[in-house]
Amino acid sequence: MNILFLTLVEVSNLTERGIYHDLLRKFRDEGHDVTIVTPVERRRRIATNFNDREGVSILQVKTFNIQKTNFIEKGVGTLAIEYQYLVAIKKYTSEKKFDLVLYSTPPITFAKVIEFIKKRDHAKSYLLLKDIFPQNAVDLGILKKNGILHRYFKHKENQLYAVSDHIGCMSPANVEYITKYNFKTTQGKVEINPNSIELSKGTFDEVKVDEIKAQYGIPHNTVVFVYGGNLGKPQGIDFLIQILLANQNNRKIFFLIVGNGTEYQKLKDMLDLNRLQNILLINALPKKQYDELLSCCDIGLIFLDRRFSIPNFPSRLLSYLEYKMPVISATDSATDIGSIMESNQFGIGVLSGNLEAFNAAIDKLSNDAGYRKRLGENGYNYLLSNYLVKNSYDAIMKHYRNV
Repeated sequence: MNILFLTLVEVSNLTERGIYHDLLRKFRDEGHDVTIVTPVERRRRIATNFNDREGVSILQVKTFNIQKTNFIEKGVGTLAIEYQYLVAIKKYTSEKKFDLVLYSTPPITFAKVIEFIKKRDHAKSYLLLKDIFPQNAVDLGILKKNGILHRYFKHKENQLYAVSDHIGCMSPANVEYITKYNFKTTQGKVEINPNSIELSKGTFDEVKVDEIKAQYGIPHNTVVFVYGGNLGKPQGIDFLIQILLANQNNRKIFFLIVGNGTEYQKLKDMLDLNRLQNILLINALPKKQYDELLSCCDIGLIFLDRRFSIPNFPSRLLSYLEYKMPVISATDSATDIGSIMESNQFGIGVLSGNLEAFNAAIDKLSNDAGYRKRLGENGYNYLLSNYLVKNSYDAIMKHYRNV
């Protein structure tokens, strides 16, 4: 099939690892013709361009800054990107007929692009639902419920669901939520299609792990808890700060935090003010270096703001499972990541804000190496059964085998 993939993730090649890079490599390796439409933000000072790289076509579209920028530019950029993508696709892909248009949220503003491709090429469409907007923004107080912007984005959300032939959700709670609150536009379309990865071929022996720990100043005799990913409003960083302060005198454990986002400076200022000794904060890393660091860690951490009424399912879980780590999640009550971990015995889920329960999970896992190992093996096996890229590929392709 000829496949068009629309994304907000900057994709310059397919050598990197990630849920979208891995999936697109799978389509390419299965013999499909893949065209990726990806933003290149104006801060990069690169013009819109179209090139073939590593067996796929990549259309980089110059956009406003839409990641890690102020709310106004992010909003304007999100509104403008639909038009910018549509113009670029018409210009650069006029001679290609697509069979399937594949896309993810965010954003929710691709409906006109999808409608154009479906009409021009009689293509099918598949949404990978990774983000439920605008309700998440309402939950965090960014948008006023039933305000002008909320109503506008709700209209765009319904348009996107309506134009989608199939909608792949990350978990059972996602399916239940989207079916309940968007029944008219999603009826008969929704299925589970979880975040998925291709396993790394890298291995790290104990000598290499010791070298990496020494490089970053990670104590050798501690149990290392790691959080990797966005440090923004959705993660409820205030609760993470409470945890760090509550455990600052525990010399048996060490916290490694790798990421950036709007709350990074808040976290850094707290660490500088309190001079905490058992924490290392790193402002993001390339994926290869991040994976090396994960090989030194014992327990993965997941955080979500307690105010969410929508079920999120952070993809950082997959890296933890790949490195055979048990996981502690602190989330809202709507999200099912904690219940999935506990029912399959690879982690502990608590409600965000419950410091006593989180500290109890820290104590339980840090004081029992055998328990950590059992949960880590369970998680790795669960990854092999449920979260490999083949699962996501097959979920999509079962609808299009005859295309």
